[in-house]
Amino acid sequence: MYITCLDLEGVLVPEIWIAFAKASGIPELEKTTRDEPDYDKLMKGRLEILKAHGLGLKEIQDTIAAIDPLPGAKEFLEELRAMTQVIIISDTFEQFARPLMQKLGWPTIFCNSLEVGADGEITGYRMRVENSKYTTVKALQSIGYQTIASGDSYNDLGMIQASQAGFLFKSTEQIKADYPQYPAFEEYGDLLAAIRGAMQEQK
Repeated sequence: MYITCLDLEGVLVPEIWIAFAKASGIPELEKTTRDEPDYDKLMKGRLEILKAHGLGLKEIQDTIAAIDPLPGAKEFLEELRAMTQVIIISDTFEQFARPLMQKLGWPTIFCNSLEVGADGEITGYRMRVENSKYTTVKALQSIGYQTIASGDSYNDLGMIQASQAGFLFKSTEQIKADYPQYPAFEEYGDLLAAIRGAMQEQK
């Protein structure tokens, strides 16, 4: 049995932090896991910037409310879910993800959680498990599933490398150059065809 594991931001929806960087006028917040492989370093830097500017959860959620899925993402997800089980594995947070999941038709998502003070300040974050994307894929395999994985960033490489088939999607030129062994796609139709082909090859 197959489960397809997908990243969220950059694959199905726009990058939340980039959208918030533009909304807040703070370009330093545009850095994502496409740019910084160390997620802990990235998040600590983000929290320092938010604190310095007096920004909290509400301001970010206001930006998220205006974000729509990438064109074609919902239809792609619906067609994929008719073909195989799908889990979105993301390093985003429950407090960010809910309105986006509603717009995508409530797919299953595994993500993390923010620590938020009574005044709305984001004081920290709790990761579900260390190296969560890789760990989740290995856990699914341990209970009898074969996995196919796709993402766009450095933090997706673990689950891509650990899966029976892995694909880059809407990734950077640098990541595609560094990991040429993984097919890279820009269109949902091509990714869907690749996933279908990988499932047929393993039968």
